[in-house]
Amino acid sequence: MSDAREVILGRIRAAVGGAPDRVAYDQIGREYQRKGSLDREACLHLLKDRLLDYDSEILEVGSEAEIGGAVEEALRRAGEHSVLVAEAFPKNWLPSAAEVVVDAALATEQLDGLGTVLTTCEAAVAATGTIILVHEGAQGRRAVTLLPDHHICVLARQQVVETVPEALAAISSSRRMAMTTISGPSATSDIEMTRIRGVHGPRRLSVVLYGE
Repeated sequence: MSDAREVILGRIRAAVGGAPDRVAYDQIGREYQRKGSLDREACLHLLKDRLLDYDSEILEVGSEAEIGGAVEEALRRAGEHSVLVAEAFPKNWLPSAAEVVVDAALATEQLDGLGTVLTTCEAAVAATGTIILVHEGAQGRRAVTLLPDHHICVLARQQVVETVPEALAAISSSRRMAMTTISGPSATSDIEMTRIRGVHGPRRLSVVLYGE
């Protein structure tokens, strides 16, 4: 067994022997699309089309003052009466007619018993219908966005970009927080292609889209 291992490793060394140890960052090929070509309205339309195609729910409001009401409506549609938020979530965005549970390092068992989580986000990618969370501040810890059955995410229109590279460029490289990308409610298919929701995260996603 040891001889076979050495033979395999020897072949690998011979194959990569002439390659440099690492390629300089600025020499990495980037022929893929890095900037969008759509105008603002077309970009927003594309995002909404993708979100709806993924069975997400969209609630649009014009100003921050209307966010709390939109959150209440999302809770009403889901039949929920309470919502979990991070300590840093803006108080003026909270629903007035629902019980608000603040995450103070709640245990996994406690999180599993809560139906809805409310967060902000870092950016949204129109081309893929993806919302990006960087787990700090009002975006909450990763666990709180995975265990509840319903995720309500507040997204500003100016946070929407067309491509993934544009979204990643908007995130400071100095930050070292965990990131989660969300493309609709959690869903997976078994070997017989039976689609099941909620296996890897919330089975319901509501996006509150606000701003000009």
